[in-house]
Amino acid sequence: MDTYLKKIGSEPENVSNETQTNKSNTWLTKWEPEDEAFWAATGSKIAWKTLTVTTLSLILSFASWFMMSVIAVKLPGLGFSFSKDQLFWLVAIPGLAAGFLRIIHTFILPIFGTRHVVTVATLLKLIPAIGIGFAVMDTSTPFWVFVLLAITTGFGGGDFSSFMPSTSLFFPKRLKGTALGIQAGIGNFGVSLAQFITPIILSVSIYGTTSVFTSIDAKETQNVLTDSTIEKQKEVFAALDVKTQNIILATVKKPLLDSVTTAVKSADNTVVFAALPLEVKSKAIANANPKLAEKILNKISPKNEAVNKSSIYIQSAAFWYIGFLLVLACMSWFFLKSIPMQASVKEQMDIFKNKHTWYCTITYLMTFGTFAGLSAAFPLMIKFLYGDFPNAPDPLVYAFYGPLIGSTSRIAFGFIADKVGGAILTTITGIGILAGAVILITQGLVSPTSMDQFPLFVGVILAMFFFTGIGNAGTFRQFPIIFSENQRQAAGVIGWTAAIAAFGPFIFSKLIGNNISANGTVIQFFMGLIVFTILATVINWWFYNRKGCERPS
Repeated sequence: MDTYLKKIGSEPENVSNETQTNKSNTWLTKWEPEDEAFWAATGSKIAWKTLTVTTLSLILSFASWFMMSVIAVKLPGLGFSFSKDQLFWLVAIPGLAAGFLRIIHTFILPIFGTRHVVTVATLLKLIPAIGIGFAVMDTSTPFWVFVLLAITTGFGGGDFSSFMPSTSLFFPKRLKGTALGIQAGIGNFGVSLAQFITPIILSVSIYGTTSVFTSIDAKETQNVLTDSTIEKQKEVFAALDVKTQNIILATVKKPLLDSVTTAVKSADNTVVFAALPLEVKSKAIANANPKLAEKILNKISPKNEAVNKSSIYIQSAAFWYIGFLLVLACMSWFFLKSIPMQASVKEQMDIFKNKHTWYCTITYLMTFGTFAGLSAAFPLMIKFLYGDFPNAPDPLVYAFYGPLIGSTSRIAFGFIADKVGGAILTTITGIGILAGAVILITQGLVSPTSMDQFPLFVGVILAMFFFTGIGNAGTFRQFPIIFSENQRQAAGVIGWTAAIAAFGPFIFSKLIGNNISANGTVIQFFMGLIVFTILATVINWWFYNRKGCERPS
């Protein structure tokens, strides 16, 4: 910082007034938050104003990042013929994109400054908001277009790795935990905002006409098959092309499908389908694309009550962001300033020579990675683990509670972290996540046999969200202390660890999706989570939490 200030002071006297004005509009000429007189006179006002504007923008960053996770649940009912694996890809890709974009954001703040970074980042989120809004209105939109749009939602996820380091620089050490807890916690509310607003905004016309949304009632589907003959079912199923038949049969658990195939001594899809138990057969149809299921059920029984239709403005789930983004972009440009601390990318690479950068990466992947990963995968977990039971729950009714709880606990424990330290909170988080994963497996909640298990499943997942919020507050209190000898490095580590943790949605969504596709459960995934959580918790306890540890924080 001193080098940069000397550079400013050494500029020739004949520099134009316009150039000097542009520099003063963007860069602060002095920033010493640890100086109590400076902080009381001007620093506090600037810091809290910056925190307010960047936090409001960060809310929309998180909301737009998870836009696809709430819209993907609705796509099959609109007539998009995407497979279960493709839907999980659409939910996973934003996490992958955000991870790479956060790496970029980690290094751009000292180059371009808070004002330019926040303004441009806010405007970039218009791309997915507009693009997805138009894409969902046309059911012929190909999957690759949705993939590209899912990548652009990563713009919102990437912001965190420059917004949070910026906040860290604006506040004195005694307030860093509080400020970072407020910003990250309130920013995380964006995930809940996206999941809460979507069901409401679907009934609001912003632009364009309504779309017909089709849903299938699993209980009524079984009634339709009960009232029909095997011959009629075989006739309707035989009329489908082989590819469609295979898609329907693929929803049946492989061991059961193999046993039925062996019993009927035939590989003919129609014969196998007809021989399936009634309950399994009805689930196979209900789990198919709703438009396909509608076609099958209407042919079996034209006046059935299994098919439900409603009109929704699916595009509104994307278009509602546009006005808010434009307002916040203007606020960012006119209200924000940049701290005069510049460093090249090469100079910032020194964080990777410090072993604590890597330890902090592991602990933050446990806390925020789990928060973001569960946020992305929770709706589809509800849909595919419990969606084929009678009276199945609407995923979006429950999905927003998790991020809401995690965000709230992050804010609350930001203040606590300033009092008791962050390391103990991170250790508690590891124990909480570990306990939750064990309960999910041992109680059969991720391999359910009835809806009776659903309340406990939701309760355990929400408890895990609560602990991730505690850990997110704890880790971000730890980093400035662990790297207290160099605050520029501390800011860089905050950006880097956040970048890696942003891969959480990709890791969770893909592995959970693969697990469900393979055997209908996610037991193996949560076993892996247990192993990783133990590793991260031990690292945190050994280096930062135990008595006599290397970097108590």
